[in-house]
Amino acid sequence: MKIVYFTHSLASCWNHGNAHFLRGVLSELAARGHEIQVWEPEGAWSLANLLADHGESGLDAYRAAYPELSSRRYEEGADPAPLVERADLVIVHEWNDPRLVAALGRQRSRGGRFRLLFHDTHHRAVSDPEAIRAFDLSGFDGVLAFGETLSEVYRAWGWGDRVWTWHEAADTRRFHPAQAEKPPQSHREGLVWIGNWGDGERTQEIETFLLRPAREAHLPLDIYGVRYPAEALAMLEAHGARYHGWAPNAAAPAIFARHLATVHVPRRYYATILPGIPTIRVFEALACGIPLVSAPWDDAEGLFRPGEDYLVARSGTEMTCHLAAIREDRALREDLIRSGLETILSRHTCAHRVDELLAIVASLAPSHRADATEKDAA
Repeated sequence: MKIVYFTHSLASCWNHGNAHFLRGVLSELAARGHEIQVWEPEGAWSLANLLADHGESGLDAYRAAYPELSSRRYEEGADPAPLVERADLVIVHEWNDPRLVAALGRQRSRGGRFRLLFHDTHHRAVSDPEAIRAFDLSGFDGVLAFGETLSEVYRAWGWGDRVWTWHEAADTRRFHPAQAEKPPQSHREGLVWIGNWGDGERTQEIETFLLRPAREAHLPLDIYGVRYPAEALAMLEAHGARYHGWAPNAAAPAIFARHLATVHVPRRYYATILPGIPTIRVFEALACGIPLVSAPWDDAEGLFRPGEDYLVARSGTEMTCHLAAIREDRALREDLIRSGLETILSRHTCAHRVDELLAIVASLAPSHRADATEKDAA
């Protein structure tokens, strides 16, 4: 099968949290013999920022980790017909130009032989619904939403059984426990957090559930990410955290392997309006075998086993207690590592998501064609 994916960027993970899952799924599809073609817009914001900050060397980690993947760029206003030539399946991520989305839908409606799916991995459907409703999806066969609560939004908009919950997952070809740990955990120290500042979506939560507990538990804290304004850097410095700037996603396993534990601080929308959707860091951390403590987050879909795969802190004080316990109790660390990895390998790998995707595509009988039910998506 020829699969064409339109993304904001495949090459860059600079402030682009979907990069891990996208690369992992496409790599798995390629390994199964599917023909993969990836398109991204000329001048993509994520890639432009990465190159401005780090030059071409900023792409080295991606290229080394994913030699089988590549992408091509299209110019603004390009005719999409040549971009999807011979395609059997076309997937369009929500971080794309609405004009491109509409043009692909029109081509599908005019007899395009490919199946056409919209992939939503953001909270804009609730935080900025008009931005999502601006996409003309009337020519699409369906929507892939990365959480059940997001799927419910699309169902309320008329998509019915043409929206599927398609969670993110771990690329376990690259994200796995460090192989050289003998004995395990012996050389690890301190706490690490990999995450971007978040446009004010979790400022208070970062201080309450990360910075202050790390200091109070006497755990040195390393932070990696981008878009930290001056006031954020001042807050980190005040709490004694060491800020390292951007790190390529492909380097995350090695970063995790140097530390005793990490913390999940969900953005506010995923802790309140869209419960059940974890950040990709939960999948990454558990796959890499690092103990994880989560700030308040409702695993509404039962993706994991709270208390076994990771610990949950309902307050900053409880976070401090959990971190201190992890620091002191090697057996606790090893139990969390074992349980979390077990859950990832049994349910949440990119191979599992490829199985789900192929099943969805196989289910797309002619009666599901969006052009035959355009009024439902209005």
